Amino acid sequence: MEWNLRRMDSELRQINSDLLQPSKSIKKPSSGTITLNVGGFLYAAHRTTLSRHQGSVLEELASGKKTVQHTDSMGNPFIDRDGPVFRHILNFLRTGDLQLPDDFREVGLLRREAEFYRLSGLVEAILEWEELRAVQREPAFLEVTDERSQGFKVYCSDPTFIDKVKGRLVQISKSRLDGFPEEFEVSSNVIQFRHFIKSEPGSRLVLKQDSTFVCTLECLKLETVMLALKAGFSIITSLDSSKGSVVAAEALHFVK
Repeated sequence: MEWNLRRMDSELRQINSDLLQPSKSIKKPSSGTITLNVGGFLYAAHRTTLSRHQGSVLEELASGKKTVQHTDSMGNPFIDRDGPVFRHILNFLRTGDLQLPDDFREVGLLRREAEFYRLSGLVEAILEWEELRAVQREPAFLEVTDERSQGFKVYCSDPTFIDKVKGRLVQISKSRLDGFPEEFEVSSNVIQFRHFIKSEPGSRLVLKQDSTFVCTLECLKLETVMLALKAGFSIITSLDSSKGSVVAAEALHFVK
C-alpha cells in the first residue's frame, strides 16, 4: 500500500503543472464580448451592443475610451449602480425598443439609471412610456344604446373592450365561419349594428363557440353587458329600465 502511494506521488510530479491549473479560456472572455458586474449582477454582452449609443458611459467602457476604475474579484468591470434594472437597459441596447412589463413599478429608477449612463434615446422612450401609461390609467367609459332608427351601438373609450366584443361574435354564412362582420365596425371605439339580422340572405350572427345560437338584439345586448361586468366596468346610469331589466334599457352607461 505504501509503495503504491509513493508511485502515485511520483507520477503526479511528472505531469505538466499547467494542466493542473484552471482553464484560462473559461475565465477570459473573447475580445468581442465583455462581462459587466452591475451592483453584484453579472451581464455578458457584445461590445458592439454596448457601443450602440455614442458618448454613453457604456460605449466609452466597451470601446476602451474610459479606463476601468473598479473591478470585481474575477476582474470584471464593476459599476456601482442598480443591478436588476440594468437588464431593461441592456435589452433596449439590443433591440432598440423599450419593452417593460405591464406591472412595472420602477420607471423612476430606470429613468435615473438611463440618465446616469447618458442614454438620451432611452430617456425619451421612458418618457413616452410614462405618458402612454398615464392615458391608459384614465377612466374608461362605455355606452350601450338601442335606438330603433340607428340600431344597436356599442361605444367604448378603451379599444380593447371593442376587441373583446368582436372576439365573441362571428357571422355564419352558407355553413362557413366568416368571423366578425367588418361592416358593423365604425371605428376602433364604436360598433354599430344596423339591421344585422338582415345583413345578408342566409346569414346569421352568432355567439362564438355556440354556432347553433342565433344572436338576437336582446342576447347581443346581454352579452355586451356581461362582457363589461367581467372586464371590471360598473354601471352608472340606465335609461328607461322601468321594466326591471337592463336588457330592456334604451341606454346603459358604464365606467371603469
